[in-house]
Amino acid sequence: MAFLTRNQSPLINHLGQALLALALTLTSSPLTAAEKPTVAPQDARLSDMDYHYPVETFAFRDQQQPLEMVYMDVPPAADANGKTVVLLHGKNFSGAYWQSTIDALSRQGYRVIAPDQIGFGKSSKPEGFQFTFQALTDSTKALLDKLDVSRATVAGHSMGGMLATRFALMYPETVEKLVLINPIGLEDWKRFTPYQPIEQATAQEKQQTPEKVKSYMTAAYFDGKWKAAYDPLLAIQAGWTIGPDADKIAEIDARTSDMVFTQPVLYEFGDLKAPTLLIIGTRDRTAIGRNRAPESIRADLGRYDRLGKTTAQAIPNAQLVELDGIGHVPQFEDFDRYMAALTKFLKAPGKQ
Repeated sequence: MAFLTRNQSPLINHLGQALLALALTLTSSPLTAAEKPTVAPQDARLSDMDYHYPVETFAFRDQQQPLEMVYMDVPPAADANGKTVVLLHGKNFSGAYWQSTIDALSRQGYRVIAPDQIGFGKSSKPEGFQFTFQALTDSTKALLDKLDVSRATVAGHSMGGMLATRFALMYPETVEKLVLINPIGLEDWKRFTPYQPIEQATAQEKQQTPEKVKSYMTAAYFDGKWKAAYDPLLAIQAGWTIGPDADKIAEIDARTSDMVFTQPVLYEFGDLKAPTLLIIGTRDRTAIGRNRAPESIRADLGRYDRLGKTTAQAIPNAQLVELDGIGHVPQFEDFDRYMAALTKFLKAPGKQ
């Protein structure tokens, strides 16, 4: 699974950064020289990075400024089944990390649309933008309207799970099925954790380095065990920390982190109408702001082995697939089990 960077061969390329400053307090050993990431500097729009599939640009206006949403629209590689799947990335990621999922779905006859949300990946990084899940939902819906997509399965991972939920709540007529893959926001952290002002969060983000990005991902996502197959997750977020727009990206990361922390969707799970699949890696312990929570409750936050079950009970017409021993990014850590669950759900009748 390789993302390509211009002037660079198949590589390490892709994703991740800001959950760093907001997330769990996880200790990890300093990286050895052999473990230190080798990444290229990236500008805000990833001008030197190519995704596996061609990208297109959707231009629109929001909050009194012109914006560009970059997306991949991948046609079926086999006989078309007439179905569309929309993939919504997480906070530390962009549409590019869906490459293996796109490959598999396209071979099964699906049209696959994978946008970079505003503030992420190759899309615009607007200054002074008020990031809300409602705003991101509206721009995603406008993209689907442009592409003449009236019905689709909407699948979201991590922060993308929060966005997919908001999308399904705002546009239920568009969502044929809903898939939530280790979504964050299954508990309301602001009830337990002091708020971090954006200025403080921005200053914290400015301290990030490629080494810190890798250390965080190793501890938070993969239980301290890094594999070469995970290298693509580093390129964007780690590259941004040494790129020419590092300060701008730090502020965007702080603002999008604020959105995640202050805009929970779990209180509305009961209003979801679409058949819903939860794919939950039970080892996941993601909890935003854990380091600011009282020490007495830190161990009880982010317990996906519990949260998956309570969420499945809260969502009508939901089914739960638990991946024991898997963490926050099942599509990288255990692609076969993840894909088997997704495929079975997509092929099943609409009412489950």
